[in-house]
Amino acid sequence: MVNRTAGTRRAEILHAAADLFAARGFHGVSIDDLGRAVGTSGPALYRHFPGKEALLAAMLLDISERLAADGRERVASASGPREALDALLRGHIAFALGEPALITVHDRELDNVPHPDRRRVRRLQRGYVEEWVGVLALLRPATPPAVLRAAVHATFGLLNSTPHSAGELPEERMTELLLGMGTAALLAEA
Repeated sequence: MVNRTAGTRRAEILHAAADLFAARGFHGVSIDDLGRAVGTSGPALYRHFPGKEALLAAMLLDISERLAADGRERVASASGPREALDALLRGHIAFALGEPALITVHDRELDNVPHPDRRRVRRLQRGYVEEWVGVLALLRPATPPAVLRAAVHATFGLLNSTPHSAGELPEERMTELLLGMGTAALLAEA
């Protein structure tokens, strides 16, 4: 039998749950379904999460934390604002193409996350958006922050449409398409 660390097992459960929640919805998936998806019984999942809502919260907190940390790291390591913007776009595109189930789950299921955790997810997301706004402010200093923020949200809409659009093109081509479109959207003068 393969020996897994608790963190690896937890990650396996979160990944399987994201796929199931994206396909069938949070309420369409039982604890037993989740257990079967990872080769165990449903009740065994309670060793990792106190319940299905906690699992959903952990999933959305995890991706929000990862995106926020990755965004900060990309901006900090860039040699200037143009490179930072390119790095932010590439990071988000890699997420969108690599983990489309999480986009679907977030869009559909955030309201099922218990309130305190939902507030943490939103706070992390606001920080991530502001990382982008800060970079854009350096590239478009005359543009009001509210306009920059709206541009970032609109670009996220474009990039996060990948669960519906990514299958027809090879990943490399889709990456370049989204990078060009995202750059154009963020740098467009309005």
